[in-house]
Amino acid sequence: MRAPPRAGRRPAAPPGGFRRRYTYHVRMSFLRRRTPATPAGPDFDVLAMDPGDWPGDLGAGLLPAPDGSCQGVFLRYDLFGGRGPAMIIGNLPEGSPARELAEGQPPFEVTQLLAALGNDEPVHVVDIEDSPVMHEDNLLIVRRIKLSEGRISCAQFDRSDGILVTIASWDRPITDDLYRLLKPLPAEMFRQG
Repeated sequence: MRAPPRAGRRPAAPPGGFRRRYTYHVRMSFLRRRTPATPAGPDFDVLAMDPGDWPGDLGAGLLPAPDGSCQGVFLRYDLFGGRGPAMIIGNLPEGSPARELAEGQPPFEVTQLLAALGNDEPVHVVDIEDSPVMHEDNLLIVRRIKLSEGRISCAQFDRSDGILVTIASWDRPITDDLYRLLKPLPAEMFRQG
């Protein structure tokens, strides 16, 4: 015979634990989560630094359009040992919504870099200056974008195929040597399968 439980204490659980039986009198419906359209890969060459030539970690993101096409590719290079990215390189085709900026608004790559670093300070464009840079046998007119956050370096140029390339770097200046490292990456890197 079991002793009655003391006041203020729950009775000991039976060997199988406490079990309650519930009866549902309504039909359960299960919702499927629908994922947004994800592009299979870009329909354009992605100009960036080859991950094999770069000492840090590399991440890539695709910007999807509602129809499932690719409206941009962003490569994030992490040189800080997992503590955050040092650089983002974006490739945006003509018509990409990420290219549409208001007066003084920083490029999309800058806002992505700040978001990845957890920095929510407002940043705006202070000045833009053009400078010529050689890339292989081509002369590029690079727009150097000066921002209100002095630790960000940013440069942009338009390719002959209409792709806008933007480089945003945290706490590292963008030198002319960097452009020599840029090359088209194989499309297979961005194919999902």
